[in-house]
Amino acid sequence: MICLLMLATGVHVGRARGRYGIKAPAISGHEMFERAYRIQMNTLENAAIVLPALWVNAAFISDRGAAMLGTVWLASRIWYALAYQHEPAKREPAFVLSMIAFTLLWLAAAYGIVRIIMHS
Repeated sequence: MICLLMLATGVHVGRARGRYGIKAPAISGHEMFERAYRIQMNTLENAAIVLPALWVNAAFISDRGAAMLGTVWLASRIWYALAYQHEPAKREPAFVLSMIAFTLLWLAAAYGIVRIIMHS
């Protein structure tokens, strides 16, 4: 599902390029395009660090717990994208929730790694 979110944000940027006449490789020129582009980049940046946490957490702690936190992260990133596109100033609550889920994923993953090392 995270990969689908990344795909959707990419499609959104492509559509915004056409709608606002932004020719590649330009990444600026119309505020609504720039929002779409930042949403995509923020999503990619966050996914690159949340996916490893998700996988490590699932492997060493709980696949169910990882799925639940991953779902919270995903839902909050969708909320973030929608808020950012509509009114950037209102994206903060979604960002905070996604960072809480991210932090809990990494804390659990780190605990799992330490537990495996200590019992080896």
